[in-house]
Amino acid sequence: MIRPSRPCLAASLALAMLLPGTSIAQQATHDTEQVTTPRVSPHDERDYRVLTLDNGLTALLVSDSEADKAAASLNVDVGSAQDPDDLPGLAHYLEHMLFLGTESYPEADAYQSYLTRHGGQHNAFTASQDTNYFFSIEPDALSGALDRFSRFFVNPLFNADRLENERKVVHSEYIARKRNEGRRRNDVLDQLLNPEHPTTGFSVGSLETLADRPEGEPGLRERIQHFYRDHYGAHVMHLSVVAPQPLDELETLVRENFSDVPDRGLSRPIIETPLADASRLPAAARLKSLRDSRQLSFYFPVPDPITDYRHKSASYLAHLLGHEGNGSLLAILRDAGWADGLSAGVTRGDGQHALFQVDISLTPEGSRHIQRIQASLFAAIRAIRDNGVEAWRYDEQARLAEQAFRFQQHGSALDDAMRLSMNLSRYPVEDVNYAPYRMDGFDASGIDTWLSALRPDNMLRLYSGPEVEGERTSPWFDTPWTPVTLEDDSAQPLAGLSLPEPNPYIAEDLELFDGQQDEQPRKRLDEPGFEFWHMRDASFDTPKVEWRFSLQHPDASHDARKAALSRLLAGWLQDSLNEALYPARLAGHGFEAYAHARGITLSFSGWRDRQDRLIERVLEQLHDGKIEPDSVERVRERLRRGWRNAPQDDLYRQAGRTLAEALIRPQWSPEALLAASEDLDAQALRDFREAFLDELHLEAMAVGDLDAEQAEQQARRVAEDLRPQLSHDAIPELETLRASKSLPALKPDTEREEFLVMRYLQGADRELSTQARLSVLGRLLETPFYQQLRTEQQLGYVVNAGYRPLLDAPGIAFLVQSPDTPSQTIQERIDAFIDGFNTRLDGLKASDLAPYRQAVRDDLLQRDTSLAGRTNRLWQALALEDTGFDHRQRLAERVMEVTPDALRETWRDLTQGPTVNITHDPGDSASDVLSLKAELTPLPKQEH
Repeated sequence: MIRPSRPCLAASLALAMLLPGTSIAQQATHDTEQVTTPRVSPHDERDYRVLTLDNGLTALLVSDSEADKAAASLNVDVGSAQDPDDLPGLAHYLEHMLFLGTESYPEADAYQSYLTRHGGQHNAFTASQDTNYFFSIEPDALSGALDRFSRFFVNPLFNADRLENERKVVHSEYIARKRNEGRRRNDVLDQLLNPEHPTTGFSVGSLETLADRPEGEPGLRERIQHFYRDHYGAHVMHLSVVAPQPLDELETLVRENFSDVPDRGLSRPIIETPLADASRLPAAARLKSLRDSRQLSFYFPVPDPITDYRHKSASYLAHLLGHEGNGSLLAILRDAGWADGLSAGVTRGDGQHALFQVDISLTPEGSRHIQRIQASLFAAIRAIRDNGVEAWRYDEQARLAEQAFRFQQHGSALDDAMRLSMNLSRYPVEDVNYAPYRMDGFDASGIDTWLSALRPDNMLRLYSGPEVEGERTSPWFDTPWTPVTLEDDSAQPLAGLSLPEPNPYIAEDLELFDGQQDEQPRKRLDEPGFEFWHMRDASFDTPKVEWRFSLQHPDASHDARKAALSRLLAGWLQDSLNEALYPARLAGHGFEAYAHARGITLSFSGWRDRQDRLIERVLEQLHDGKIEPDSVERVRERLRRGWRNAPQDDLYRQAGRTLAEALIRPQWSPEALLAASEDLDAQALRDFREAFLDELHLEAMAVGDLDAEQAEQQARRVAEDLRPQLSHDAIPELETLRASKSLPALKPDTEREEFLVMRYLQGADRELSTQARLSVLGRLLETPFYQQLRTEQQLGYVVNAGYRPLLDAPGIAFLVQSPDTPSQTIQERIDAFIDGFNTRLDGLKASDLAPYRQAVRDDLLQRDTSLAGRTNRLWQALALEDTGFDHRQRLAERVMEVTPDALRETWRDLTQGPTVNITHDPGDSASDVLSLKAELTPLPKQEH
């Protein structure tokens, strides 16, 4: 796999590629201002305008007449690398403080509550050299949002009475991340890098690092203000606004709100200190992982690839080393039973320096052959050096990048705003869209320069595994680790390496078909055992098609063993085709097989041209592929590793999983799947495949640039191959169960040391009117719950409340994950909030409710931003029996009919009805959820 070198620059956070297109030249409204606008893809019909305000702030405006949300993102060229030595985490702490009041809007929740009322969302992040603030909102409310947002950068209060509260929140965030494996590994890697480099320090912040200053020194508030004045100024701010308003209107809003951002004459800090100290190389270490996983990583100091973005030499090398096709490094390691995953790319870029990284996910056996794996890596590098630097290979990559750019599908307004503000801070204006795809021509000498850095004496190596016993402990994330001496390089590499052949899956026919488009899917085939839905859709201006085939079997999840076998069959299908279909993936064709309660879905995405080859190859493998023991064992171990590691997941995620296990049937826990998979082998999978394929019901859907006749032909070929015989009624439905007052508090099966409460209030039935009322209630609850339990009471970093449906069953969830507050105390705080919310509802007027109702409606009717996203929404609707594909429209209509009296009645019923409480205190034993749910009955469609 090829790791994106700067994922947040290339797309979203994701969120979140492009061909030479026509560029748009726009004239700004100010007479003297000549501007350059970004190069865009041929199908990007949005209007762009670039502004440089008198204070030096740059802004990129995008007018998208089809956008149903407005969004803004402001990137500041400062991050944790600029933290003072005596205050690690200060940049991140400042980011938090900006949300808590300004001179213009002093209330701590002024910004968040405004966004919530108007269907908005917001967040921010602090990286090593950037701090990015962003939001989205209903377009009509953009003016008010920009007014509040811009004050962060003009007159923040840095309220003294909020300093301690928010310091505790930052500390809670730190505690919540202490078990994150990526951060633990980076904490050890930092010990091997140059200690003088500013990105090798602690960036999150804690009660210790952000403690009150010693007497006689400037206080913490004064230090924050000083950092803000030193690093926040118009010249290092880059704003992007994406909205449906015309450019002139957007320009007026930006000039009105951001012209008074102070110009302090700042520029982006340049880091001259090397990231790695050459005198300390090569170096290696072993570290203990908390999860049952083993990873071997190689790092090579290189220039930051941003300096070479027009040619992408590092990407060229990452493509070859990260290739997964026949003869690749990963392929020979998989054949040896030593690895099940590999990625290559660039990380830790600081504008001047970076690390070229190769990550290999090892099997337990592979962890015993590190030297031979290292030798095989350098053999692959030698093969590239000797025979891999060729113009045709570069041209092939450039051609694929060109196709991707030519038919780029825009993300949401928020995704685009974030991507553009980040890119605006790094690339010339004309390349903010095009930079991730730009490949100006083959440069052998440039590639050789990068290649020359990939050598044994310029290497850092990390191995992580659960068996490691460390002699040292990393300073911030408490990772046990040990430096090790690198052995000699006499180990023999594995045989069988070869370079990729020309890619046979690159699409040739990229023409868009003419003809009538469909408004929604239509059932084209309805036969015994088989239904096929099709929607001709070229609205995204791309010659792509999304296919979904649901292979349904009545016993697919009858018990945990069959559920595990369904997952094993889906995983084997993908694994056994990995080498053969990797070129298709590179060429823009996607394939995924995944198991679910009714069976297995085969998902295909990508170019219409040559997609039939991919579908045919997958079906051939599903029917007739040889099920080899090594492939089965590799997939089984990968699945079991995931199930074993489930207790290490974020605690709030485990709470959500426990809720689903309790109230959805069938739903099997990781523990049950782990036990059921203990003795599964190749013969068991062969027997299951035969039985599974002998009794199928098939549902299929195709959405994209494909006419009905072609779609029906392809669908029939698949049906003829699979020979489905069972009717739709033969497949058991998923059931949402009714919560019971007799259900005790549920304890997740976790190894986390934090405290947690999730309280779930279930709607009385699955009626549309109940869904509408609870979705509006959820929106009303969001901000006050967050403000009271997180901002004011500092119970933890993860605090939220809102609408949480299970399938089509409505519900409200309150969630608090805390580093130090016992669950009983959290329960009491939730009780107090609920009591106070009763008073708020009693005084709710229709005029107060209107913006919340509108926000819920607008979210329900939010436009699809990609062909894949639209297909997934329609596919989910079909799974929930919404064959009219109009549930969201009908729900939106009901939402607009919700009244304050209806909410008061519903809230009373909710709070007096049964609840599901999921709690955890360190030392708790896990509940037997399967037994506790045995007597629960299905939640009715309509309350009687």
